[in-house]
Amino acid sequence: MARQPYRFPQARIPERGSGVFRLTVRNAMAHRDSEMKEECLREDLKFYFMSPCEKYRARRQIPWKLGLQILKIVMVTTQLVRFGLSNQLVVAFKEDNTVAFKHLFLKGYSGTDEDDYSCSVYTQEDAYESIFFAINQYHQLKDITLGTLGYGENEDNRIGLKVCKQHYKKGTMFPSNETLNIDNDVELDCVQLDLQDLSKKPPDWKNSSFFRLEFYRLLQVEISFHLKGIDLQTIHSRELPDCYVFQNTNLTNYDLCSIFLGTSTLLVWVGVIRYLGYFQAYNVLILTMQASLPKVLRFCACAGMIYLGYTFCGWIVLGPYHDKFENLNTVAECLFSLVNGDDMFATFAQIQQKSILVWLFSRLYLYSFISLFIYMILSLFIALITDSYDTIKKFQQNGFPETDLQEFLKECSSKEEYQKESSAFLSCICCRRRKRSDDHLIPIS
Repeated sequence: MARQPYRFPQARIPERGSGVFRLTVRNAMAHRDSEMKEECLREDLKFYFMSPCEKYRARRQIPWKLGLQILKIVMVTTQLVRFGLSNQLVVAFKEDNTVAFKHLFLKGYSGTDEDDYSCSVYTQEDAYESIFFAINQYHQLKDITLGTLGYGENEDNRIGLKVCKQHYKKGTMFPSNETLNIDNDVELDCVQLDLQDLSKKPPDWKNSSFFRLEFYRLLQVEISFHLKGIDLQTIHSRELPDCYVFQNTNLTNYDLCSIFLGTSTLLVWVGVIRYLGYFQAYNVLILTMQASLPKVLRFCACAGMIYLGYTFCGWIVLGPYHDKFENLNTVAECLFSLVNGDDMFATFAQIQQKSILVWLFSRLYLYSFISLFIYMILSLFIALITDSYDTIKKFQQNGFPETDLQEFLKECSSKEEYQKESSAFLSCICCRRRKRSDDHLIPIS
């Protein structure tokens, strides 16, 4: 039988529309890839806004940021407490020695300060006796003091005290004739007295021309010296005793350290509120503050104008007749106390009745301020915060208005629920029991 020659099959000509099919498949794959990226973005955003507990339940992620925040609070607070206890000892030691110095160096000090001053002198003889008394007490310090005090070196590395006087330049003044001829330029003269000078007998330094004071042009006499003291109270805490240098300056560096440490501790504790905001039961304060803050600031700006007007008016009118209105600072503090209902009767009663017109004005001034700020401004201020609180409570009961981001995340939740329902429905169908009449049937593929 003759063999038939093999014929190769003809190449198949592509049908019309196959390019459209490949393009459709490619678009479907791109759409599917876009949906997957969108789902991943939803999942990441949803995980980002979860609380630390929800993140741990969702992905077993340990809330290390919360742990770090708690550790930071513990460390900063512990440092603050140790610093505060040490500061308490410093303040107590400083106050005790300040009282001791007043009794040691001020002649006639009775233990109570007179009008923000330790004591007052009214005659030239009392002024000279007070100056010489302080100098003699410094010279005899080691023999009379009960504390652990010693002499300290001054800026020139010398042990002693310095006496300085400020006065106007030479001039003449005749009060009887209402005549004044004086140069208002201030001069400063100082003298240094060492321990050797103070030990001389007779004391020649008292007879020097420096101590011939011209009181009609005298402004101030300042006696400065350095003392060193040891605080033995710290030994009870099993610490080394602290050494201090007493001088006419404030503890500026110490106060600056206290301000920075106290402010940092405050900010650290306030930062914990961020984590409480994840829980609906604890974030009422945060949400109320956020909602009411813009309205409260605008309201305070308007009320502040009225407050400043009353402050300036009270200072200029009642200043000469009332101790609480002598300067702007005390006026502002007094009015703020009146707004809070403090010290009302004393403020009314301390007005000096030297002028009937000023007394009547003070009554009108105080009654109008108290009525306006307590019954109207303060009530409106509280009403603004209460209104924001009521709004937040209604939102918590009925739901907050959804933002675009929340609606975007809600689509993820709805899809997850749909997938769960679909899988449950399919599993229900697949798990249905077959009828006994169909058990003899055998599927053939």
